[in-house]
Amino acid sequence: MTEKTLHTGWKMRRLGEMEWLPATVPGSVYGDLLANGRMENPFWKDNEDKALELMEYDYEYTMQFDCPEDILDKDRILLHFDRLDTIADVFLNGEHLGDAFNMHRIWEYDIREKVKPAENELRVVLHSPNKYIREAFRECRTLGNDDTLEGFVHIRKAHYMFGWDWGAHLPDAGIFRPVTLLGIDRGRIDNVLILQQHERVPEADSDRAIAALGNRSVSRVTLQLQVTEETAGITDGVPKLMDVTGGRVFGGCGQHMSYQAEITAPDGTKAVYEDSPTEIVIEEPKLWWPNGYGAQDLYTVKVVLYSDGREIDCWEKRIGLRTMNMRREKDEWGECFAHEVNGAAVFAMGADYIPEDNLLGRVTPETTRKLLEKARFANFNAIRVWGGGYYPSDWFYDICDELGLMVWQDFMFACAVYELTPAFEANIRQEFIENVKRIRHHASLGLWCGNNEMEQFVFERNSWLTKASEVRDYFLMFERIIPEIVHTYDPQTFYWPASPSSGGCLDEPNDPNRGDVHYWAVWHGNKPFSEYRKYFFRYASEFGFQAFPSLKTIETFTDDPEDYNAFSYICEKHQRQYSANGKIMGYMQQTYKYPSGFDTFIYASQLLQADAIRYGVEHFRRNRGRCMGAIYWQLNDCWPVVSWSSIDYEGRLKALHYYAKRFFAPLLLSCEEQGMMSAEANMNREHFEFEKSIRLNVANETMKDAQVTVRWALRTPDAQIVRSGEESLTVPALTSVWLDKILFPEAQLRTNYVSYEMEMDGEILSEGTVNFSYPKYFAYMDPQLSCKAEGDVITVKAQAYAKSVEIRNEEDNLVLSDNFFDMNAGVKRVRVLEGNTDKLMVRSVFDIK
Repeated sequence: MTEKTLHTGWKMRRLGEMEWLPATVPGSVYGDLLANGRMENPFWKDNEDKALELMEYDYEYTMQFDCPEDILDKDRILLHFDRLDTIADVFLNGEHLGDAFNMHRIWEYDIREKVKPAENELRVVLHSPNKYIREAFRECRTLGNDDTLEGFVHIRKAHYMFGWDWGAHLPDAGIFRPVTLLGIDRGRIDNVLILQQHERVPEADSDRAIAALGNRSVSRVTLQLQVTEETAGITDGVPKLMDVTGGRVFGGCGQHMSYQAEITAPDGTKAVYEDSPTEIVIEEPKLWWPNGYGAQDLYTVKVVLYSDGREIDCWEKRIGLRTMNMRREKDEWGECFAHEVNGAAVFAMGADYIPEDNLLGRVTPETTRKLLEKARFANFNAIRVWGGGYYPSDWFYDICDELGLMVWQDFMFACAVYELTPAFEANIRQEFIENVKRIRHHASLGLWCGNNEMEQFVFERNSWLTKASEVRDYFLMFERIIPEIVHTYDPQTFYWPASPSSGGCLDEPNDPNRGDVHYWAVWHGNKPFSEYRKYFFRYASEFGFQAFPSLKTIETFTDDPEDYNAFSYICEKHQRQYSANGKIMGYMQQTYKYPSGFDTFIYASQLLQADAIRYGVEHFRRNRGRCMGAIYWQLNDCWPVVSWSSIDYEGRLKALHYYAKRFFAPLLLSCEEQGMMSAEANMNREHFEFEKSIRLNVANETMKDAQVTVRWALRTPDAQIVRSGEESLTVPALTSVWLDKILFPEAQLRTNYVSYEMEMDGEILSEGTVNFSYPKYFAYMDPQLSCKAEGDVITVKAQAYAKSVEIRNEEDNLVLSDNFFDMNAGVKRVRVLEGNTDKLMVRSVFDIK
């Protein structure tokens, strides 16, 4: 097959206007209007409203191209759009080729009889999504998320573009992925399904044994190849396919189809398999593991298609040799729900991923890699792709394969109901097939999930339902159509009907003892952080807490000091959950003194967020085995906004992301303290008494037993030790171990705190501190913090106890090996990973006042 990309010479305009503007493809309408000075920055102040109005219009794109001879002489010539955002009409040389009505699908048009050798005019008209959904909603009042524009469920377009409780109303459009001319000689490979059979050594019959054996737990892997070839034309947008596995099928022209397979091992060694192999055996395989459990070894599989001995197409992908499923077994608490990789149950640690930008043209392999590398920096081993966006580009999964991030992949349905007409069903069926075939080979793909929160909110609470047929359509879509397609096209990947769910059939979808849970009593329910400790979820796939982004990020959407207030019009315009800034203030009242300045308020809000999620994750990890997943909401933002993200839109790390690096550490020492924060105390109440104690726990999420030494100390505000203790212990691989509870009846509420640390092989791996009082009541001494940079090392000195020490530079763009950490009096050194060390500043909770 011969290809020619069509990415140069594009121009665009509002339909009906005379002036053409230079355009970028792949790109978007907003991106081109912005580049040509025809719109203001949609993120600046309240320009979102003006940008939304621009999508009341239709836009057209056009370019001219010559068709090369090596494509003209092929049997078939296809115009291939790797997604169009959508609703679009496509024309070639004035002739209408067809329409595109799904952002999540490939669109191809056979132009063999229409294309000329030179001066072909390609034209794409993108129709107003706003008008489309309004008209669709008038005809069928199907309901969905209240933060979105009415009618968004009727268009197969990323839902978040129409608004969310963290997203703006910015329904961009465009030719946002590549456009290609394809010259096909006789046929082409549609796809290759690779199934894996692993032979496990007899000793590897438990998590502990697998951990001890590692890669040696599997003696050989057999790859089963199923090669599908497209031999005929396109009918109603769907290609006609033939199975050529084993080379037994003849094409429509009588030619004999065969293929050759080539496997390149991680060390570069190649092996070639002739005569259309159906099975390939790999001895002494190097297994792919999630981050923290082993290496991310990848094999390259190349399949070359031949017609009567002549090469006509090639398919090449990277795969990982691994098994991945969800372990669901009855146990003393209900039913476990855990990722099982190569036979070992792993604890999922990560966050929910939303689209990276409202302007699709800004999302590149480089932006995605930077984001996902920051996820791995924080010791993630999992990412959940949320169902209100779009299926990410191939590079997203390639990077997850490389970094060891297991992908929980939602299908693109969220917080709504859908009308399953015959046309809608045909549309989404093709969407599912294309995306399953595209993504299924990736080592990182952990599971397919039908939708986000529809089983829970739509049916448990009867939200948005207007007629009984919507219940029927739900079952047809998520418990029949999608699982049938997954079973057919990706039979070795686990399917889960919804998130949260207990397995489907409307059977208590948020049951804490089965399946996955979205837990929002902390935040939406205004419960204290310690509320997490009342629950032992099997897998928490959503829980979160909001914080403001960096002041430097806020300065990218306003330069008016009047706006630097949590309750200003612009700050609340960039806060999509109404009254949420007040909620932050409510939690702040419980925890910290009133911040006297906006920048201090931002700092305090980030500490609240970080501690809220820390309370949950540490509790879940202390109960490993019962709980096997902690995926917090959310990793990233798509525009500068106050939200639940741990990385803001400009890529700046909030306090939560540094906390995540610590609470997702493979070896974690955490402390379950009892004090004011756990007692919901009222100090003005008679008999104001509560326990003052700690109970330490070591969680070992590695494949090796750990021999560690744990130390604790009761201290005064100047960090002097009042009482201390030490214990050495062995923590088996893939377990968590409790130490005995320690009571501190002598501790003074406002003037004693506890520090703790864990050492292994002479290195402090995990440490922290806890107070028995609310942080706002603790009698901090001025730690007189100072810091100095020498090369890529920053040294921080404290003269007294310092809580949540933040180091920053003038641009607030540092990435450090550690930040927002606790210090006893003394010295701490951190490495600079990104950013300059000019004009360093340092602060702690002492400065919140």
